[in-house]
Amino acid sequence: MAGLFQGDPLPDVTKATSQQATAPEFYTNYLQDIANLGQNAVQQGGVAGFSPLQQQAFQMAPDIAFSGAGSMGAASQLMGQAGATTVPDVIADYMNPYTMGVVDEMGRLQQRNIQENVLPNLGGAAIGSGQFGSRRQQQITGNVLRDMQSNLLGQQMGALQQGYGQAGQFAQQDLTRALQAGQGFENLGQSQQRLGLSGLGALSTYGGQQQAQGQKMLDYPMAQTQAFSQLMRGYQIPTGQVTQEVGPQSGAYSNSPLSQIAGLLTGLGAFMPKSKDGGAITMKHGGKAHRSKAHAYLARGGSIKMAR
Repeated sequence: MAGLFQGDPLPDVTKATSQQATAPEFYTNYLQDIANLGQNAVQQGGVAGFSPLQQQAFQMAPDIAFSGAGSMGAASQLMGQAGATTVPDVIADYMNPYTMGVVDEMGRLQQRNIQENVLPNLGGAAIGSGQFGSRRQQQITGNVLRDMQSNLLGQQMGALQQGYGQAGQFAQQDLTRALQAGQGFENLGQSQQRLGLSGLGALSTYGGQQQAQGQKMLDYPMAQTQAFSQLMRGYQIPTGQVTQEVGPQSGAYSNSPLSQIAGLLTGLGAFMPKSKDGGAITMKHGGKAHRSKAHAYLARGGSIKMAR
């Protein structure tokens, strides 16, 4: 009977509920812009290559590494010669011209003096004393020539001694100059290498700055994208919620048969005139409604009959 007045409950249906948080359109557009900028930044970025100054430094590096090698070679040769050469070895180079120019010249001049002066004077003296050609003249001439030769040897020895001393000084000076020249070439080679390495370092430093600037240019799009992504940092984004439910509502019932009949009669009553007590409504199966006085009124307290 309960189903007649109330209707039966709807059958159980599994209810699925889905919830989805939604953000404002301006925020989703903002996130999409960040994604697009990030993709473009990745495509435009990269690693900066070596700058022109760095490439120049790399090309010059092998030559700079051995800069000053020529000067160092000359230094090695000069210092090697100075170390392997003794003063006596160098003195001979000075004594040979000195001997020819001083000692031998002293002997030549004395011999000339003997021929042009000494012997004629001795001969004239012998003629004047009547002893020309005598043994006495020969003895006097021999003594004079002996004394002159002894004196010449003494002078030559003194000249040689003096020349040897001076030659030793000159030889020592030459060896010192050779050693100093070698040291000078060594210092020059070191200075050349320091200068070359300093210049190479300067090229590398400035080239590194060029490379860093180039890297900043490549990183600029990504840096701007990151800065753009921080614009709304800390901002509370208002969000909404969309809920979808599938299934019958709690406490819902289907229409009862009585409510369906009442609804049907209400619909029919809208097409019929006002009812009158004592009458009846009859309906034949397959027939049609008649609007006669006998059937136009519904008797109070009557019932509905359906005739076939």
